[in-house]
Amino acid sequence: MEIEFSSLDDSLARFTLAGASPAFANAFRRAMIGEVPTLAIEDVRIYDNTSAFFDEMLAHRLGLIPIKTDLSTYSTQENCTCGGAGCPGCTVTFTLSVEGPKTVLSSDLIPQDPKAIPVYDNIPIVKLTKGQKLVIEARAILNTGRVHAKWQPTLVCGFKNYPVVSISEACDACGMCVDECPRDVLAVRGKKVEIITGKLPDCSMCKLCERACLASGIGDEPAITISAEADRYIFVVESDGSLPVKEIMDRALQYIKDQSNELERQLGEISGDEKK
Repeated sequence: MEIEFSSLDDSLARFTLAGASPAFANAFRRAMIGEVPTLAIEDVRIYDNTSAFFDEMLAHRLGLIPIKTDLSTYSTQENCTCGGAGCPGCTVTFTLSVEGPKTVLSSDLIPQDPKAIPVYDNIPIVKLTKGQKLVIEARAILNTGRVHAKWQPTLVCGFKNYPVVSISEACDACGMCVDECPRDVLAVRGKKVEIITGKLPDCSMCKLCERACLASGIGDEPAITISAEADRYIFVVESDGSLPVKEIMDRALQYIKDQSNELERQLGEISGDEKK
């Protein structure tokens, strides 16, 4: 199994996964979305709210604000030594006290831990007019996207099979397939249609080029055919900013490994051949 990156930074990764089954590729995708923990606001105590929003609407908006997460500092409540009571090792407390006229932003949330701040400081929460006031205390905890979408660390996380474009000798370079391609993957060069260098991964495998080739009257079979590699995939992963993309990938792979080891152990116990 191999991973080859075409681009990688803290917020976005594009890479090719080769030598893997469709089941593993989908398990990897699901693990990145739902099994990597992040911080999100779970409990909100509202002391004063004279805004136009109901308390429930405010709590919902606060919960969806992405928070920078240091997984080496925080643990989930069930794994914390406090037993879920809410200590600094599993909980981050935010306070907010604002009076209008003002648009309340995520930057108005004051964290107990200066490192656990909202990823973006310009997320609007509610607009206050003159005389309106909002005073709250919020508690963020660590959890996973499998519990609720607000704990998902990814904005985009998906994959497709790596495309294969085959052009036979029957191609007469009429250019109809080139005109039909929505991703500009093809070009006429000399007396044949060719794939533009570096553009193959952009192919959406829509097969419009095949239909255009048949419509040109070339014969019963198109000169260009589109298929996909069975064990090679193109991934795009975008973080919401709470964790770097590389850490999301590392944690997801570690989760798959741990689950596989646990399954192997349990199967060993059942069969009476427990792995030492």
